[in-house]
Amino acid sequence: MRVLLDFASFTGPVMRNSLLEVTPVIPGSLSRLPELAANLFFSWHRPTRALFEDLDPELWKQTNGNPRLVLRCVNQETLERCARDELYLARYHLALETLEAYLGLGAPTAEAPLVAYFCAEYGFHESFPIYSGGLGVLAGDYCKAASDERANFVAVGLLYEQGYFTQTVDNDGVQQAEYRERDPRDLPVEPVRNTAGEWLKVAVRITGREVVARLWKAQVGRVPVYLLDTNCAENIPSDRDITHRLYGGDESTRVRQEMILGIGGLRALRALGVAPAVWHLNEGHAAFLILELLREHLAQGLPFNAALEAVAADCVFTTHTPVAAGHDAFGLELIVAHFGDFVRELGVPVERVLELARSPSAPGLFNMTRLALSGTRHVNGVSRIHGTVSARLCADQWPEVRPEDNPVGFVTNGVHVPTFLHQTWMDFFDRELGREWRERLRDPEFWSALERVPDERYWVTAQEVKARMLASVRERLQREYERKGLSPAQLRHVTRFLDPQRPGVLTLGFARRFATYKRATLLLRDRARLARLVSNPERPVLLLFAGKAHPADEPGKYVLREIRQLMMSQEFMGRIIFLEDYDLQLARSLVSGVDVWLNNPIAPLEASGTSGIKAAINGRLNLSILDGWWAEGWMQDNGWGIPPANVLDPERRDALEAELILGTLEEEVLPLYYAREENESACPGAWVKRSKRAMMTVIPAFNMRRVLFDYTRGLYQPAVTQYRRLAASGFSGARTLADWKTRARQAWSKVSLRQLSEVARDLPRGERLRLRVAAGLNGLTPADVRVEFVARRLLPEADLAPPALSSYGQPPRAGVWHATFSATDEQDSDGAVIYALDVEPQECGQFRTEIRIYPWHELLSHPYELGLMKWL
Repeated sequence: MRVLLDFASFTGPVMRNSLLEVTPVIPGSLSRLPELAANLFFSWHRPTRALFEDLDPELWKQTNGNPRLVLRCVNQETLERCARDELYLARYHLALETLEAYLGLGAPTAEAPLVAYFCAEYGFHESFPIYSGGLGVLAGDYCKAASDERANFVAVGLLYEQGYFTQTVDNDGVQQAEYRERDPRDLPVEPVRNTAGEWLKVAVRITGREVVARLWKAQVGRVPVYLLDTNCAENIPSDRDITHRLYGGDESTRVRQEMILGIGGLRALRALGVAPAVWHLNEGHAAFLILELLREHLAQGLPFNAALEAVAADCVFTTHTPVAAGHDAFGLELIVAHFGDFVRELGVPVERVLELARSPSAPGLFNMTRLALSGTRHVNGVSRIHGTVSARLCADQWPEVRPEDNPVGFVTNGVHVPTFLHQTWMDFFDRELGREWRERLRDPEFWSALERVPDERYWVTAQEVKARMLASVRERLQREYERKGLSPAQLRHVTRFLDPQRPGVLTLGFARRFATYKRATLLLRDRARLARLVSNPERPVLLLFAGKAHPADEPGKYVLREIRQLMMSQEFMGRIIFLEDYDLQLARSLVSGVDVWLNNPIAPLEASGTSGIKAAINGRLNLSILDGWWAEGWMQDNGWGIPPANVLDPERRDALEAELILGTLEEEVLPLYYAREENESACPGAWVKRSKRAMMTVIPAFNMRRVLFDYTRGLYQPAVTQYRRLAASGFSGARTLADWKTRARQAWSKVSLRQLSEVARDLPRGERLRLRVAAGLNGLTPADVRVEFVARRLLPEADLAPPALSSYGQPPRAGVWHATFSATDEQDSDGAVIYALDVEPQECGQFRTEIRIYPWHELLSHPYELGLMKWL
């Protein structure tokens, strides 16, 4: 029982405000409840969460599902009653046994390289709000998958007193943002202490003074996540506020946050005695980590360029957005003011450091993405399309290399299935597929067994999940509207289609951050047509919206206001509903229960868009623009794909795509859903078939364990190998590679390539292609360069796409083949080396042919990483 006694109203000689908290005493038979509350395993294990919810369901809602806060506030009598309840005790012991069994499955093998994962936000659970959107939720899911896979993994981030804001929307549709202070005692974190029992702290010198950060640990299953905050007595007030708010404050605050994350985070791991083999920067916020690694290598006596090669060898960088606002860039003066002392420690001119983060298109800015690209050799986007877009956006890092050939690859995102799959579906899988489904997430053949499940049983389960979603949404709306003073009659009218007893109304969902490029209002362009669509008494439609606009994003807030006002209009009231304060709890509910999930981004600006994956693993059908993950996930029979309109005019593009979506709804979605021969509760067989296909195709391909496998195979293992090559024998490889790069760059401007024989226009299959070129090497040797013949089949771009969810470990792209020239002993009159090619083409068709020369060394991580190339 939590009792707060306020003495402020008492009169007498002593005038002061004070609080007294009387906390409940947990009975001995339930003494390990705090242990269950301390491990974020509860965030994906619903039976554990249910233990805390069942203590006091109303308190659970008031605390936003926070197990620790429930234990601080629950009545003593409730705990005593549960301690005598045999059924509750049995569930409690089962939860403990489940956690112990999970943690006891085994540690990583000694040979497994330790990965350190740095991110500015993590979305583990709604009660731990140190996330703002997709980046954080992706990071949280990744940590959970690393735990499931028993990976050798540690994560680093920041602990914010104020996480992302709580959203309310007034009757005029105006978003109100409220930032709430979080007491660390109520969060699943513990102070990290040294062997003397002292709180472990690190210091980073910023603007001429030492800023101290203390260290916390969140346990995510088997994975430790270390979080830093600067609210320490040693700091002045402005420094104590550095980690006060997620993405808060001015540019100076952002720079300092990112210094604490990158530099302080690395120092924290060193203080813990943790020695990662791979450093994974999840977005550019953590890129200052590169400078700290540089400082460490310079301290070992390495020259700057050799130190940079060593650092970059085992650093991985994942970029998550093509939108400019997602890439931090700071004024050079601001960086110099904050980093002056640090650069002096490096012992190199400040200009050398600034050059690492300077983009040719914006030389007056210190670009964090550019810094990450300069300091890593393993770079990826988060879907096939996003990898292509990122390669183009980052092309000036490798200015002479075609974007499709530069080092930017991709690993398509996934989701943590146990977090977002509804418990009812889990129980269904246990009955129909066996409990081993949890370990067969990456096995497409296993999931094909869903086809054999009777449609009626499948449909009943899907409708049960939907009914739970409708009940949850209805309750949420009731609380909101009662707070706003709506009459009972208005409330009944607004919620009339949110009937858990009659879940047969086709329900569409759109929920995500309200950035303008996500086009939440695309369907609202033709309001008369939309009104006819949703109000058809024979085939009614319910449209659910949720999402937050960034407090500084006025266009995004306008979009939100437009939807809210439309929802209160007579023609759409009860048929279009906006749900305020979108968070992980609401996200889980919506993706599990709506019939159709909408995603309408402006292509190709959707990096991945994983909310649609969360819907599909619950058997819900996507109706979305073919961008991000859906461009890879759509199989024609598992949802509906809307091709982006190939027009330049934005207004025309939006009109065409809105027409396609509405037309698909009218002509395909509604007829399929309402094709019920008997009554509204009857099973629509064709719909169920498509729903099963969504599960069968998406679960094995887009689960986070597959993502972790792809990163391990395609990025982590090569990074470990490369660092070992460069670090051997006192970093002789790093020194050799750095010296060679300097020599290659100095010579390159006068390297030339001249064709001595023409490429045949027609070549019968079986005949050999013979070519000769002369290469002027300007002091380089034939061993320093490669001369290649490249043939690209003249096919539509889509036909050249790799049939995989990662660009790593795959065969060469279909329709593209390379052949390497050999240096001869001949030279021309100018001293150019004669190169010859004699090869039999292995493919038929029309090809665009090119000949190129580029610097090459066996110690390169990627053959084109210098960005130097000349073409014929």
